[in-house]
Amino acid sequence: MNQLAKSFSRFSLLLLMVCLFASAAAAQNTRKLIRTGNKYFEKENYREATPYYEKALAKDPKNAKALFFAGIGYMSFDKEKASEYLYRAQRQKPNVDKDMEYWLARVDHINYRFDSAIDHFQKYQKTIKQRDLERQQEVAMLIQHAKNAQKEVANPKDVFVRNLGETINSAYSEHSPVISSDFNYLLFTSRSQNVTGGKEARDGEFFEDVFETGRTGEDEWEKPRTVPGALNSAGHDASIQLFDNDTKMLLYRSENNGDIMVAERQADGTWGTPQSIGANINSPDFESDAYITPDGKTLFFSTSHYSENGDLDIYVAKRNVKGTGWQTPKSLGATINTPYDDDSPYLAADGTLFFASRGHNTIGGYDIFSAKYDSVARKWARPVNLGSPINTPDDDTYYRLAPDGSYAYLSSYRIGGYGEKDIYTISYIRPATIKGQVFSQQDSTVIPGVELVFNGLQADKRPISYRDVTRPDSGAYSVLVLSGRKYQVQVTKDNQLITTTEIELPVVLNDSTSLTRNFYVAYVDTTAATPAGPLALQHILFETNKYTLQPQALRELDKIARILKQNPGVNISIQGNTDSRATAAYNMALGQRRADAAYDYLVKQGISPKRMVTVSYGERRPAAPNTSQKNMQQNRRTEFKVLPREDEVAQKSAAGH
Repeated sequence: MNQLAKSFSRFSLLLLMVCLFASAAAAQNTRKLIRTGNKYFEKENYREATPYYEKALAKDPKNAKALFFAGIGYMSFDKEKASEYLYRAQRQKPNVDKDMEYWLARVDHINYRFDSAIDHFQKYQKTIKQRDLERQQEVAMLIQHAKNAQKEVANPKDVFVRNLGETINSAYSEHSPVISSDFNYLLFTSRSQNVTGGKEARDGEFFEDVFETGRTGEDEWEKPRTVPGALNSAGHDASIQLFDNDTKMLLYRSENNGDIMVAERQADGTWGTPQSIGANINSPDFESDAYITPDGKTLFFSTSHYSENGDLDIYVAKRNVKGTGWQTPKSLGATINTPYDDDSPYLAADGTLFFASRGHNTIGGYDIFSAKYDSVARKWARPVNLGSPINTPDDDTYYRLAPDGSYAYLSSYRIGGYGEKDIYTISYIRPATIKGQVFSQQDSTVIPGVELVFNGLQADKRPISYRDVTRPDSGAYSVLVLSGRKYQVQVTKDNQLITTTEIELPVVLNDSTSLTRNFYVAYVDTTAATPAGPLALQHILFETNKYTLQPQALRELDKIARILKQNPGVNISIQGNTDSRATAAYNMALGQRRADAAYDYLVKQGISPKRMVTVSYGERRPAAPNTSQKNMQQNRRTEFKVLPREDEVAQKSAAGH
């Protein structure tokens, strides 16, 4: 080996040693970052933990441990990223953690992948030791939650859930919305860095403070500010309720393991120092939320004081005779309370109890439930899950109705928020009136007697249908339909489909919205033209609730039979109609019987059945408003319309183009 070769060999060895040392140092640095992140992770301070895992991944993008712990950490405030990281960890190292299948199931559940969640939970079940009964029960319960979620999400309610916006919500948790009786003053709780003292709690968010803001528009609010006065402490303080004409406030304070407090508004608008609501309510254990009825005589609250396993239950207490305190609380019973947390009670004006629960048939975490009290049986009815999209696979809590009951507030960890828990409003989607006219494309004349059928779907995919017929004098229609969806509109004249079109309606949240939609259709009126000139086919009338042909009707039918025999190229539509009494279904059947009566008579007079079609419009095509006996007599009729010949329609349609 020559000298040059020896030098190169020594250089290569030195370079290899440098690379090995550098690689070992980098690996050691990565492990140190993960260990630091784990110190915060163990305290459930995921906000502080995840940046260390991200630094480790910047050095080693395939590090399965960093991906695994970061994935769990992101589940609170970035569900999609949590899923990405956990599945990347599994691909890199399937056995990176013995509970990997459990966490894949959890992240699939909160991301609405319920089939996959159930599959991972079932795989994880097989790894649980038989003696670990608590873990077995937990996973069985989570599987049931996923099955509940499948059912509820597949059958959503027609409600509109809207984030209150970035003026209120931040990258931290916001919850416990409280609205004033005039809708213009909002209290809420935030764990943002703007809290009093700016002190972080163990979990990395700041200690809770109560904030206030004023309404500046329908969906707009002033920049929130901490509530002035002595309301907020160095610990957790959370808004609960305004009561007594908005002069008093219920709030939560973290002292004494968590108590319910009362504060009064001062003359200068600030809030005074909170005082305990009373020894019969507050205990050495955890009291989390409460609600006082408008008359001030009843208090619902949640507490862990009477629970064997430390979970929250809902209790009720009556004001004492002197009005100075509260009587001994009573449990709402096993129908409401479960072995899991039952919290955040709220009694609506109609007596419906709303509350949040981790039990019952939740679809994951806390869900909102409602229950009615049976005053005869003296017990609460079985709680009902408010369903999707109000409830999600994650926590949904603090449901509160606005003063007029037209919408509700909610705190939720749902996907698409600004940070962790956000405040949302819930509104039931309302109907809207669609009105307009139907015009001919050829000459822009209005077309009376056109039937419009609006076919759509409810949120749960069940079909809905609305219809109307254009008025004889104006060609106008008006129909009330559920908003916030697409409709296929079928336009029909004389039992023949003219066109089908699609329209999309925006979400409407009030009962007074009216939208105008005119239709221009390729229709040529040929009902009055025949080779022999205009034909006068008079309608016939019927008695109330009958389809027997009267003498006058028989005379008119004889005339129609003679005209048809004189004009063998003419075909007709026989159209049965009714007044508006009885149900729509009954009237449709009655209208058909009236059309069939005329049809059968004309067949007996020698008119070929192939030249006639029958149709019932029931009450949908009134000749006059159903406001008097005289008008209703006009509507109890069968009409006769000449059907256009195929060659005439083709020629006139071609001329229109």
